[in-house]
Amino acid sequence: MGQWGRSYRYVGPIELKAAVRPGDGGRRIGSAGDFGGWIVERSAVELAEPFTFVVGTDGALRLAPRRSEHVACAGGGRVLGAGEISFMREADGWTVSEVSNQSTGYCPDITSWAEVARALDAAGLRRPSGFTHEVVFRRCSECQEHNIVREDDFVCVFCGSDLPAAWNVDPAT
Repeated sequence: MGQWGRSYRYVGPIELKAAVRPGDGGRRIGSAGDFGGWIVERSAVELAEPFTFVVGTDGALRLAPRRSEHVACAGGGRVLGAGEISFMREADGWTVSEVSNQSTGYCPDITSWAEVARALDAAGLRRPSGFTHEVVFRRCSECQEHNIVREDDFVCVFCGSDLPAAWNVDPAT
């Protein structure tokens, strides 16, 4: 696993990854200055919605408009975390008001929070102590479909088989 935690490869529709072009990718936010420069360019309409984010394998936060695909935000590469994030302006700076691991293209485990927290800290953003909305992803061992586990019901919505207790979305990692 190296310097960082587990990395996640893209497991979503192949046509979305095939559409990623060189130069695609979210804005790299490695410091408070980077974030400050990026946030002032956002409109009120943009700020009213969550943004797409990934944490690259370099540990840096990357941000893109909400309707961006996570794989495009990541430039097609592996990530340490991915999801949606919202920001709120406070008297003394910006804070993360909501953050989730909602990315059906990468299906990151909730343990990816540690990498997300490190990236937010490096960007000088106050943050919650964990995901404000945790999404539990599992791959069905029987039909191989990716599932979102709701209300601790570890049953495949596609075939009815039991889902494993531990994260298993990408058998290659």
